[in-house]
Amino acid sequence: DSDHREQTGPSPDSAAKVYRERKIPCADNCAFFTRPAGSDIGRSEKQAILPDMRLIMLDTETTGLSPLNGDRMVEIGAIEVLNRKVLSGDKHVFHRYINPERNIPDEVVRIHGIDNAKVKDQPTFREIAQEFLDFIEGATLVIHNAPFDLGFIMNELRINNFPEIGHMQVIDTLVFAREKHPHQRNNLDALCDRYNIERGHRELHGALLDSELLAEVYLGMTGGRQFSLGMDATRLPASAFVQLPETSRGRSEKAETARIMRRKALHIPEEDLSAHHLMLKRIHKESGGQCIWQHAETAA
Repeated sequence: DSDHREQTGPSPDSAAKVYRERKIPCADNCAFFTRPAGSDIGRSEKQAILPDMRLIMLDTETTGLSPLNGDRMVEIGAIEVLNRKVLSGDKHVFHRYINPERNIPDEVVRIHGIDNAKVKDQPTFREIAQEFLDFIEGATLVIHNAPFDLGFIMNELRINNFPEIGHMQVIDTLVFAREKHPHQRNNLDALCDRYNIERGHRELHGALLDSELLAEVYLGMTGGRQFSLGMDATRLPASAFVQLPETSRGRSEKAETARIMRRKALHIPEEDLSAHHLMLKRIHKESGGQCIWQHAETAA
């Protein structure tokens, strides 16, 4: 979804910060959607977008804001742009509703209109993952607020043991829009209005519809449908937008905790243990009986 992930003004490119600023409920671990330390879109070199470069406009709809909370995708839409033309037909469009294998909250349904009944008989992401990877292979992805969508996609690929896409080139149109239109609203609706793109049929958010609008917005921001050598955009590998935490590698927090608890206890040599007890006694005496570690050992 593009509008509810729009960032305005000079704030950092972090989805979590946007949600806090716009008072949209967001768990602390929305920090998942941040770039690794050291990456900086503002200092990245811009590269000419050649007319024969295959671009894929991409958008997703989800059950919430963070895959670390168990949120999943419910829709993914992608459209191919080649030679400054938005292509149509099954060969050039990828659109799937996805069974998230969890409940879709009512407040989220009000945003995109996708409820539990609509996706209960749809495939899971792992069932469509390879088809999706085949569709985007070799392309440059164009996404409005890339960390959000990439966060969900890359997390799903990892937990389902599919190849990662961290090497793929990505253009974040939100960053691009903020460079061209600083201190202005740069969500998808605002950009459509700015570039005179019809959006009257957009009553609810949808991944395919938003991908179509994004294609028109991107072409508008880069000079229209005529190719120009002056056109450029910042491209970065997907891994520059999202840093996946280790806990996303197919393990829940409970499973990870259980794994740690199953580790064998380290054997402490008797002389080391005796020296430890003597040290605690000395600290306890010198502190006037205030050594908390001594109290803990006595209680144990």
